Amino acid sequence: MKFTDGYWLMRPGVHADYPAEVYDIDCADGELTVYAPVTPIRKRGDLLKGPLLTLTCSAPLDDVISVRITHFRGGTDRGPRFELDAAGEARIDADAPALTSGALTVRFDRDDWRMVFEAEGRVLTASGTKAMAMLDTPEGRHLREQLDLGVGTQVYGLGERFGPLVKNGQSVDIWNADGGTASEQAYKNVPFALTDAGYGVFVNHPGHVSFEVASEAVSRLQFSVPGEELEYLIVYGPTPKQILSKYTALTGRPARLPAWSFGLWLSTSFTTPYDEETVTAFLDGMTEHELPLSVFHFDCFWMREYNWCDFTWDSRVFPDPTAMLRRLAARGLRICLWINPYVGQRSPLFEEGRAHGYLLRRADGSVWQWDLWQPGLAVVDFTNPAARQWYTDKLSALLDMGVDCFKTDFGERIPTDVVYHDGSDPHRMHNYYAQLYNRTVFELLRKRRGEGQAVVFARSATAGGQQFPVHWGGDCESSFPAMAESLRGGLSLGLSGFGYWSHDIGGFEGTPDPELFKRWIAFGLLSSHSRLHGSESVRVPWAFDEESVEVLRSFTGLKLALMPYLAAVAEQAHTLGWPMMRAMMLEFPHDPACAHLDRQYMLGPDLLVAPVFSADGTVSYYLPQGIWTRYLTGEPVVGGRWIHESHDVHSLPLLVRPGAVVPVGAVTDRPDYDHAEGVTLRCYRLRDDAEVVTSIPAGSDAVEFRTVRVGDEVRVNGPRGEWRVLLVGCGGADEISGGTVQRDPLGLLLSATGPTVIVRGLR
Repeated sequence: MKFTDGYWLMRPGVHADYPAEVYDIDCADGELTVYAPVTPIRKRGDLLKGPLLTLTCSAPLDDVISVRITHFRGGTDRGPRFELDAAGEARIDADAPALTSGALTVRFDRDDWRMVFEAEGRVLTASGTKAMAMLDTPEGRHLREQLDLGVGTQVYGLGERFGPLVKNGQSVDIWNADGGTASEQAYKNVPFALTDAGYGVFVNHPGHVSFEVASEAVSRLQFSVPGEELEYLIVYGPTPKQILSKYTALTGRPARLPAWSFGLWLSTSFTTPYDEETVTAFLDGMTEHELPLSVFHFDCFWMREYNWCDFTWDSRVFPDPTAMLRRLAARGLRICLWINPYVGQRSPLFEEGRAHGYLLRRADGSVWQWDLWQPGLAVVDFTNPAARQWYTDKLSALLDMGVDCFKTDFGERIPTDVVYHDGSDPHRMHNYYAQLYNRTVFELLRKRRGEGQAVVFARSATAGGQQFPVHWGGDCESSFPAMAESLRGGLSLGLSGFGYWSHDIGGFEGTPDPELFKRWIAFGLLSSHSRLHGSESVRVPWAFDEESVEVLRSFTGLKLALMPYLAAVAEQAHTLGWPMMRAMMLEFPHDPACAHLDRQYMLGPDLLVAPVFSADGTVSYYLPQGIWTRYLTGEPVVGGRWIHESHDVHSLPLLVRPGAVVPVGAVTDRPDYDHAEGVTLRCYRLRDDAEVVTSIPAGSDAVEFRTVRVGDEVRVNGPRGEWRVLLVGCGGADEISGGTVQRDPLGLLLSATGPTVIVRGLR
């Protein structure tokens, strides 16, 4: 929200008060409280008038400082609030005054109003003259903060946003909306901004937060909220990865996911007609074309029209769903069902929910309803424990039938003219509703299926929603620009604390032409999660052309073979809060050429992916310094430059970082196998004297390999059992112990016969 009219003036009807000085402080219970009048105190009479702003600084986590700005504190806290895991310890210097958390310090200037954040001898950012403000506007009171942006500082994150990856120059409203992927609206709004200057900013407010990122004040990051209190947290890194780790330590880390979820998902699509015969034909076609499938998804019309949601199979097309689900499970498939948190008036559950108070109500006690999406639609009140139990009981019955997971669609169009069971503020609940909805379903799955086995396919989210994965990019068009905007959204979400992300292969709206579909397949299978889904047309590959079948087979096999590597990357998402699909700046924060890149990404730490966004196969991408290696061919490529090239539909730029050891599995027809058994360690241009530890998750444990090169000698230590080492680009060696040599077009391939393999005299 913008308040000013240029540099000197305010917009009509806006009055601003700014803190003028540090008049007094309190130090108690690990908090530093600063009292800041909005006019300088020159005489005792100045003490008789306000406003007086109260700033309370604390340390919720080491290297994190919270600043809470309060005007009137007599209001009622109706909630909700983000759940933060706070366990920090503050050191307070009352003389400065200053508060320190880990390496991060906030320091106040007593004379001229200025609040400075510094770490390890360096100023990160500051709030100075006319930055912090209390503003009275025609729309009501707001509190605002502006933090200095250094020259060249870039700002990222703020949720899944489909515009440019760098947010500088943008106005961003944190307000969930169902606006597709081609607008400034977003399904997943997160009030967390990540900078490349060593810090992130989390605004601890679940409702409407307005960001002006180098826009209203072009050298400042501005954010504001309605009301009498604003709290924000500065998170010190110093690296972007460390910032994400600390931010997700506060708001929650992504859950572990079952291995089967990383395989290929096939959907019935949205409004396409289908019944059990159609489903069987899809699955038979996948088998006949040798296309490995892990999950089959039933979209909306598994339920009868106008009955959404009643969680009852449409008996006209699925007369015996339990028997059908048994047959699908016998094929080795997992089953996903589409659901949402809305109940249409024709649904038998509407009257049940109305009678028991399970639906959101208006102030007069009537059920809130409208006709958008479903006639007479009402919304489940997830603040009501009885309503949550009622909702999950319906889902439990489906799990008993053999369903494995749910696509938790919608959750963005949440009204504000309603009354919640627990008295929550409906404006603060608008975004937070998605958190309650997805958590309710995810925790049911975790309870029923076990830790590490729960998965949803969610569209809406806010801060903390990363705990309940997976999330997908929403409704995009079937076009190359939409494919690119989807990637931008996924990378932005990853820089907002979310570890996993997916999108509709081929696009949702419209029908892709074969060239677009094949290019999107490569992108989709080199994403965290991979789903074929559309709106009015199906996404089975033989509906496009035979080459689409071949492309899908090839890239599905590639992803399944990479499962040992992807499982390790997913473990980093769970334990460290790093996304599987990483914007280039996350892995190369000191390379300025990577700052704006949003048409390529790192899949984990070692694989660079540059999707092809053109029908003719031309693609341009930036390769950081070093000698990289093409994964598919073993060809070396010199980095530190832009590369322009052309690829057929069976290929794309997929390059391996120098010094990497990529574990590749022995199975290409399913994702849920023993990833360590028969694994091949692909070694790429190992650095001298640098040990590489390769950890492959195996249940609650991990299998570790240690690879080190000294001169022309490579030593690999691993477990007893069958595994292999492939030294990519090596022509031979003078001496080999602990393994036998095999031929491979990519380099020197060794089959281990002992826990240690040593290669000397590499050529």
